[in-house]
Amino acid sequence: QVQLVESGGGLVQAGGSLRLSCAASGRSVSAYVTAWFRQAPGKEREFVAGMYWTGRTTYYADSVKGRFTISRDVAKNTMFLQMSNLKPEDTAVYYCAASGGISNYKLPGSYDYWGQGTHVTVSS
Repeated sequence: QVQLVESGGGLVQAGGSLRLSCAASGRSVSAYVTAWFRQAPGKEREFVAGMYWTGRTTYYADSVKGRFTISRDVAKNTMFLQMSNLKPEDTAVYYCAASGGISNYKLPGSYDYWGQGTHVTVSS
């Protein structure tokens, strides 16, 4: 099992940047497919970015491609989401997630472990 704890959320102006962190404990993040999701008020949880076990294959939602970057530091057992050129529509609670085996990386139901979430608010 793995436990996940996000941090780094906050309030930022449109065009600004934030880096979210997801500290893992229990097992190495390299043992999992890992991802970031977000959920805006009144909306369903949606996929943002994902990384496969090797760390060399990454995927992004079209809405964040070119602005967000997923990465990890295996030595620190931590995942990151670097967010740049933020827009008001990026406002949401951001969650990190991990899965030991996966069929569709874009579906929340594919992930076994979740953090508690961190709030990101982008003002216009």
